[in-house]
Amino acid sequence: MVATAPDDETLPQYHIEAQTSLVERQLRSLKHGDAFAVLDSYGDIGVFPGPEGLYFQDTRFLSRLELTVEGQRPMLLGSVVQDDNGALSVDLTTPDIRLDAGDETSIPREIIALERTKFLFRGTCYDRIGLRNYDTKPRHLRVALSFDADFRDLFEVRGSDRAHRGTRSVEVTGANEVTYRYDGLDKRLRTTRLRFGPKPARLEAHKAEFEVKLAPGGRASIFVRAICDTVDHSRDGEAVVGSALPFTHAAYPSPRREDGHPKGEGMTFALAYRDARRDLRKATANITTIESSNDQFNEAACRATADLYMLLSRTPNGVYPYAGIPWYSTVFGRDGIITAMMTLWIDPEIAKGVLRHLAATQATTVDPAADAQPGKVLHETRNGEMAILGEVPFKLYYGTIDATPLFVMLAGQYYEQTGDLATIKAIWPNLLAALNWIDEYGDRDKDGFVEYARETEKGLANQGWKDSHDSIFHADGRMAQGPIALCEVQGYVYAAKKGAAKLAALLGDETLSERLKGEAERLRKAFDEKFWLPEIGTYAIALDGEKRPCAVRSSNAGHALFTGIAYPERAESVAAVLMSKDGFNGWGVRTIAVGEARYNPMSYHNGSIWPHDNALVALGLARYGLKAEAARVFEGQHGASLYQEGRRLPELFCGFIQRKQRGPTNYPVACSPQAWAAAAPFAFLAACLGLELRHDRNRIRFRDPILPSFLDDVLIRNLKLGDSHVDLLLHRHGSDVTVNVLRRTGDAQVVLLK
Repeated sequence: MVATAPDDETLPQYHIEAQTSLVERQLRSLKHGDAFAVLDSYGDIGVFPGPEGLYFQDTRFLSRLELTVEGQRPMLLGSVVQDDNGALSVDLTTPDIRLDAGDETSIPREIIALERTKFLFRGTCYDRIGLRNYDTKPRHLRVALSFDADFRDLFEVRGSDRAHRGTRSVEVTGANEVTYRYDGLDKRLRTTRLRFGPKPARLEAHKAEFEVKLAPGGRASIFVRAICDTVDHSRDGEAVVGSALPFTHAAYPSPRREDGHPKGEGMTFALAYRDARRDLRKATANITTIESSNDQFNEAACRATADLYMLLSRTPNGVYPYAGIPWYSTVFGRDGIITAMMTLWIDPEIAKGVLRHLAATQATTVDPAADAQPGKVLHETRNGEMAILGEVPFKLYYGTIDATPLFVMLAGQYYEQTGDLATIKAIWPNLLAALNWIDEYGDRDKDGFVEYARETEKGLANQGWKDSHDSIFHADGRMAQGPIALCEVQGYVYAAKKGAAKLAALLGDETLSERLKGEAERLRKAFDEKFWLPEIGTYAIALDGEKRPCAVRSSNAGHALFTGIAYPERAESVAAVLMSKDGFNGWGVRTIAVGEARYNPMSYHNGSIWPHDNALVALGLARYGLKAEAARVFEGQHGASLYQEGRRLPELFCGFIQRKQRGPTNYPVACSPQAWAAAAPFAFLAACLGLELRHDRNRIRFRDPILPSFLDDVLIRNLKLGDSHVDLLLHRHGSDVTVNVLRRTGDAQVVLLK
C-alpha cells in the first residue's frame, strides 16, 4: 500500500517517512469505528515526535495530551492494552518531587499511585486518571494536562507536504471545556472538544490544572473526554458521520439526574465503558474459537481475534475489517477480501459484510482520476481533507488490479461454505459487472491476461499487492514497463471464473457457467505457457508490456498454488524454490528470494516477510498436498510471533536470516495491528488441517490433516456449517492426527480423509 515514484532517485509518492521508527518506542493502539488512537506507553500523545494522536476520518484531532504531576512526568510502572483491546491500562507513580528547599515539603517517590484507563467509543476518547495516596499523611498535588489539536491530514502525518491549509482556532468554551476548531479548505468544520471532570482549578487554551487533595489512603479521579466531530458546510450543516458509525460522534452526552443537572464525567465514563465492552462481547459472541495444548499459541490466537474485532467497523452494509493502524485504518478492498477469506471458517459474517460493502461501492463509470471503470472494485477510500480536495486520489480510489477478481473469488468461497443464496442473489449484478470488467477493462490487449497501467500520474504505478515503486522488475534489475500482468492476478481470475461458473449454474444460467469454465481452463493453459520458467523452477513474477517474463523468484508464485491455477506437476518445483534457503529464512517465505537483483531484506516488498503472504502460500502448499512444507511455514511464523509484544504478528518484518537466540528484525514503519496479519494464524491452522466446509454436501472435512510440532492438541469450539454447530478435538499422534467430535447440534457430517 505504499505508492510510487517515476524513478529510483526520488522518494516514492505518498511515501511513509521513517525518520523515526515505530519500533523505537512501544506504542499502544486503540480503535472504535472511524476513530483510532496511537498512544505512548504512558497513555500520552505527542511528548516526542511521531505518529501519536487521536484520529478520526483520516485526520488527527488530538496531537498532544501529556500528564504531569507537579510539573514532572510520572514514572511508568506498567502499560498494557487489555486482552480484548477494549482499553489501555497504565500504572504510574510519582518520582521524587521537591516542592521547595525544605525536605518536609517534598514528596518521596512511590507513595502516590496513578492508574490510567483509556478507551474509544463512538468517536470519543475517554481517559480516567485515578490517584491514590499510600502515605500516612495527607498530600496536596498539582496535576496538569497539556494538550493541542493540529488537525493534520493523515497523509501529512505520514510525510506529505501541503502548500495551503485551513484555519485553526481554540477557545475555552466553559468552566470545564476547551474547543479546538479547524475550518478546512474542503468546507468541513472539524472540532475537538475536551471536557474535564472535576472542574479544573485553572483552564487555559492548551492546559488544564487540577488541585488534588488526598487524605492518607485517599483516592481521587480526573476524567477527560476528547470528542471528535465533523460538520460539512457544503451540505447545509449536516453532521458528517463515518461509514462505520450510523450516528453523530458527539451524541453520547453526560447523563443527567432527574433534576436535569449532570451526574458528572465519572458516570459518563462508566456508562461508556460498560457499553463499549458490551459491543465487544456481542461482536464475538457466536464466532468459532480455538484452544490448543500450547499456551503461547493460545495467546497468539486470542490476540489475533482481539485485533480482528477491534479493526472491524460497522458500515451500512455490514462489518468491514479496516486494514491496519496507524496508516491504513480505513476500507481497503484487497485487504478486506483476503482477511475475509482467511477468517471465513471462523466468522463468515466478515465475508458477508465485505462482499456487500464492496458491491455498494463498486465503480459504475469511467473516471481516470480515480482509476475507475464500470465494475471495478474499490482499492481504498479516505475521508481526510487532502482526499476530499483531490490532493491525493484516494477519496474513492480504484487503482488495484486484483480486488475485482478477488471479490468474485470470495463470493464463490462464501457461498460454498454458507449456502447463503440471498446474499449471492443480492450482489449477483455486481459479480456480473466485475466479470465484465475483467474481460473488457482488465484484459487491455485481449490476450487473455489481466494487466494494469495507471490512468493518472497521482495514482499507484504498481497495482498488485506489492505496490512499491520498485517491486516489479526483470532479472537484471530493470523496472518492468507496463501494462503489467502479475502472476498471482491470473490465478485470482482463474479462481474467480471457476467459482462464478458454479454460481451461474446455481442461478440457472448454464450458458454463462459453461463459458466461464471454458475461459478459466484456457487461462490456465496460457498461464502455464507464458509464466512457467523452467530455468528458475517457478513462475515469473509478471509479464511486462512486451509480454516478456520477469524471471524473478518471488512469493507471488505461491499464490498460483493458492488459487489452483498451477498444474499439479509444477507444485513441487514451486515449493522447492519457496522453501529453499534463498526463499525461506526460518521465519517465513521472503517476498523476493536472496540473489535476485533488487533483493533487500529491509525493503517493503523486495525481500521482507509478510504474514498474510505466508498464509496464502501455506494454503497453496496444502492444496497440492505439500502439508509438511505448509507446517514448516506455520512453525516459522509462530516462532516469529513469540518475539512480538502480545504475540501479535505485524504487517511485515525484515527478511534477514534466522539467527540463534534472536527474533526476527522489525520493519520500521510496519502497521500493528494489521487485519490480514491478524487473520493469518487461522489460515495457517486451516491449511495444516486441510479444513473444508461444504454446505451442499453438509460436510466438514479434514483432508490429510497435520499438526506442526508445537501443537499436540487443538480444540475447535462452535465450528458452524448451516444450522449445525460442532466442538472438535484434534490430537497429534506422531505424523497422524485424529479427530474427535465432542459436541454436535444438527446433522453435519465430520469426515477425516487421508
